[in-house]
Amino acid sequence: MNVDILIHARWIIPVEPASVTYENHTLVIDDGRIIDLLPEELVSSKYQGRTVERMDKHALIPGLINSHTHAAMSLMRGIADDIPLMDWLQHHIWPLEQQWMGKAFVRDGTDLAIAEMIRSGTTCFNDMYFFPEIAAQQAIQHGIRASIGLILIDFPSAWADNSDHYLEKGLALYDEFRHEPLISMPFAPHAPYTVSDGPLQKVRTLADELDIPVHMHVHETRLEVEDEQKKTGKHPIQRLHELGLINPSLIAVHMTQLTDEEIALFAGAGAHIVHCPESNLKLASGFCPVAKCLNAGINVALGTDGAASNNDLDMFSEMRTAALLGKAVAEDASAVPAATALRMATLNGAKALGLDSETGSLEIGKAADVVAIDLSQLETQPLYCPVSQIVYAAGREHVTDVWVNGKRLLKQQQLTTLSVTDLTMRINEWQVRLAKG
Repeated sequence: MNVDILIHARWIIPVEPASVTYENHTLVIDDGRIIDLLPEELVSSKYQGRTVERMDKHALIPGLINSHTHAAMSLMRGIADDIPLMDWLQHHIWPLEQQWMGKAFVRDGTDLAIAEMIRSGTTCFNDMYFFPEIAAQQAIQHGIRASIGLILIDFPSAWADNSDHYLEKGLALYDEFRHEPLISMPFAPHAPYTVSDGPLQKVRTLADELDIPVHMHVHETRLEVEDEQKKTGKHPIQRLHELGLINPSLIAVHMTQLTDEEIALFAGAGAHIVHCPESNLKLASGFCPVAKCLNAGINVALGTDGAASNNDLDMFSEMRTAALLGKAVAEDASAVPAATALRMATLNGAKALGLDSETGSLEIGKAADVVAIDLSQLETQPLYCPVSQIVYAAGREHVTDVWVNGKRLLKQQQLTTLSVTDLTMRINEWQVRLAKG
């Protein structure tokens, strides 16, 4: 049988089944999908590849899924560092956005983010930002899978005038992009403190009707929780629960302030959590009790947050930090092991986004979203356990090749759908503008 691609690899880590690493196996890809995974010695009798890749020093993993980003904010990387969250937002980020926000800003910032993510082994990102139609167009143009949030906030912006206008435009975009194979569109209300009850009730009704997720910052800081308690006598989670939003469609980001009762509520409701450890550390927002959440049965995914508060979109770094921080917070060296961190960055992200039938693991029938990691470098030697080495020793600089839907977006560390020269020129122009304030 003739097929599009055969990738012979030293190791293949499918993530599902769990705790399995195949040695000297071959991934068989045809028409953008994985159609087989078998020992290399059996391949020649079954398949002839139009393209054959031999990766004798590499591990293949599912494409990493960055489950929470603000892609266009890459243009503000490093512009306001070492500042508490609300000061950072109110006195630095929001004023810059008010001055510069527009289609060109989102286009160029999203392109920068996509380039960085592809080079870091990320094949899917879940975005929350203004002008979502531009982010979707750029993702399609560059071949990356994307969950593009239909942003909602009570305040006017360059994109919409009020909450009804946000929802109106969001629904129109959902209809426009609903048949794009690489694009999904959840609702993305910003946070409980920026979206009032009326719009949130509409989101709940619409999300149920359309069967799409709701992506939202929740319990990001102690101040957020305390302010809500003072205003309403409730924690934000209690308020969201009363509005019917704590359910299997909710993707709650950050969750650094949680009681045992709130963890039990999330577990019972089947809601998802996105852990952003490095952004939370940098902004001193607190620690998500990841081990407790996982032990309760909650699906916990990983995200970087935006590059303005991280300051990178490096999911390798995020995996390592999640594993190490999870152990420290739990005071248990066995908490959040390497295999769990990798699962959080792949299949758990796909589950949170409602994409686990399509991506998140290297299983027959799924889209060929694949990352090749060179584990032959000195930094990853000696090698006893590939999964451990990927999480604790390897970095994004070891990613050599990336495929999304069977299309190669990174070939021997070179981008195939983006011009680095053109992108650098555009970003330099933005740096000059933004530096002027």
